[in-house]
Amino acid sequence: MVNIGDVIELTVDIPEQHLRAGEQGTIVHCHSLKKFEVEFTNEDGETVELLALSPKQFIVVWRSDTEQWVSVVEQVSELIAKMPDESAREVLDFARYLSAQNVRKMAVSFGSN
Repeated sequence: MVNIGDVIELTVDIPEQHLRAGEQGTIVHCHSLKKFEVEFTNEDGETVELLALSPKQFIVVWRSDTEQWVSVVEQVSELIAKMPDESAREVLDFARYLSAQNVRKMAVSFGSN
């Protein structure tokens, strides 16, 4: 659920507004469950862009209702849910690889103690 005051992160580039995936903005108005007005600011807090976005274009990274950052696991899960199956499988394969690497590192560190 997206709420006013939530901080979002773009998952797509929006070239016509000079915004890139990864940039963060704040939800300032909910038009509907399908459109949210997002304010993007510069380092001085000045508005540089205000535009309506669909949830397909962003993920929530900070929740105003709990005043907490969204966990990395939740962020990754939301990103994967928006990907085509083939891309999601690539992410899963990479996660498996990283998991195996961590297991190997732990085994080595336990063996050296």
